[in-house]
Amino acid sequence: MRFGLLWTALACAGLAGVAAKEPPKMMQIGTKFKPEKCEFRTQRGDELVMQYTGKLWDGTKFDSSYDHGQPFTFTLGIGQVIRGWDEGLREMCIGEKRRLLLPPHFAYGPKGAGSIIPPDASLVFDVELLDIQGPRITASKVMHKEL
Repeated sequence: MRFGLLWTALACAGLAGVAAKEPPKMMQIGTKFKPEKCEFRTQRGDELVMQYTGKLWDGTKFDSSYDHGQPFTFTLGIGQVIRGWDEGLREMCIGEKRRLLLPPHFAYGPKGAGSIIPPDASLVFDVELLDIQGPRITASKVMHKEL
């Protein structure tokens, strides 16, 4: 009887491991680090300064801002980046780190991206928000200084 229970527990644990290795059907956002204080949260139209590492679902790294020696800057929510970034980086705080698990329809879809990202690839991004820039932030910082 004990052996049967042990075997069942091990089998379930094994299945749980397999399920976790399957690519997600929907975007998943995990917070790896969140600062205690958050003066500004990202929103559409903000210019974000990010560090990132992108990997295929099998763990193969395909790009990293660290390898380029400088952070990546873009405007959130206007289609400059893949859908998973435009949606998955909303409401972030400066200093926050997230992991994005992106199914193909939140990444590069059926076309892929050249020879680097195959068609219908699920992707994993580890991202860190270094700064938020743009008119909304600049105006708010000026108002705080005047007070």
